[in-house]
Amino acid sequence: MILGSSLSYTYPVGTRPALREITLSIDSGELVLITGPTAAGKTTLCYALSGILHHELGGTLSGFLSLKNKPIGDYSGIAELNRHISMVFDDADAQLIFTSVEEELASGLETRMDSKQEIEDRVKEVMEICGISHLKERPPYALSGGQKQRVALAAALAMDTEVIILDEPTSELDVMATGRIIEILQDLKSKGKTIIIVDHSLEGYRNVADRVIVMGEGMIKQEGTFDEIYPEQQGLMRALYTDPDLIPYQHPENSSEIVKIDSLFKKYGDIEALSGVSLTLYEGEFIAILGENGSGKTTLVKHLNGLLRPDRGLITVCSLDAATVPVIELVKETGLVFQNPDTMLFADSVREEILFGLENIGDENPYQTISHVLSLVGLSGTETTYPRHLSRGERQRLAVACILALKPRIIILDEPTTGLDEKESDRMMELMLNLQKSGHTIIMVTHNMRIAEQYAGRIIAMENGRVIGDYHNLRGHTS
Repeated sequence: MILGSSLSYTYPVGTRPALREITLSIDSGELVLITGPTAAGKTTLCYALSGILHHELGGTLSGFLSLKNKPIGDYSGIAELNRHISMVFDDADAQLIFTSVEEELASGLETRMDSKQEIEDRVKEVMEICGISHLKERPPYALSGGQKQRVALAAALAMDTEVIILDEPTSELDVMATGRIIEILQDLKSKGKTIIIVDHSLEGYRNVADRVIVMGEGMIKQEGTFDEIYPEQQGLMRALYTDPDLIPYQHPENSSEIVKIDSLFKKYGDIEALSGVSLTLYEGEFIAILGENGSGKTTLVKHLNGLLRPDRGLITVCSLDAATVPVIELVKETGLVFQNPDTMLFADSVREEILFGLENIGDENPYQTISHVLSLVGLSGTETTYPRHLSRGERQRLAVACILALKPRIIILDEPTTGLDEKESDRMMELMLNLQKSGHTIIMVTHNMRIAEQYAGRIIAMENGRVIGDYHNLRGHTS
């Protein structure tokens, strides 16, 4: 189905190859998992396999790559390739452009199916497969990150192509949703689809992947079956509600209140996203907010910096009334790193990206601050790099650096380990621990139970817009 030999590629403004001498063969009906650390070349390989490198990006390309015994470069363009290959990008927002989920799925079918009824039936089918039927009329921008990811997958499945490429399909999904996606992939494989998956998380793939390719520095480092490469991979986390190291939370003695939330309600149209949330957060805490996709986690934290205002209820942040105070006043106290770093990045270089915020607050030594925060997040030496040329994980760390430069009292991270491998996730969390020790309050929205268990001193569980648990984590870190 796919054959590559000595494939190398350097981006148009790149200084080193993103792919180096890649040789691989993927058979029809095979499910291949591609993994490896951030910036290993995984996404670039997906771009190559989908034809994007050959027909869209330019740059320096050498070697051979074919699909169905035809060189990728001989196809007339992406439109012809899209009849054979669907790709779901790691950034779902980049793919979702229509005003409703239903329209998003139907749009690609209009040139492939003559019958309106046939289109409607296909859309209904893939919505049911992906568990998004209840989102049919919702605008994609109003969905959670995990819901957007499932919509993007459904849009790809609707096209019914022979090859499906998925870049980080579970990165923003909770454990239950991840399991559902893997079930879908297993079913597609049984129907003869060729599936190529890039994922940092190995959870659930052991009995599904025919082969694992481990990449590093743009090269294939290892290749074999799951058991050959990961013989000791365990995979099951302890259930949150039966974990003996989680005990009911009691507020710390001699700690100052920094956030007070009382009976907070918020609706998106007819959907109640928050239903009477009440919480008190204390200075210097490291808090993880857990819950399934759509449980209200991100909606809650967006109230802390004024991105959302409550429909009803009270919320005080650093003694400021978050329902009425100007957003600029809240931003000085609360920094929010979004789950999709690309929504924060707009400048032409890493340095300019951080400098923008520093100029707004009148930093006296901006270049010294830039150097310091880049060092903290492991991006020293990237000052002149165009942010979009960084890997997803690197862009995530740059977004954190932009917030750190402003020195807010509260740092909120919405899915901070998305796109990061385990080593880099831990590095990010160690950085947060150091910031906590220096006096910051850390609030982290995540579905990564390992990260929450290992680092957060307090775990708040949400479900259907409500707080259903508030725990002190004996394994986590306290201030």
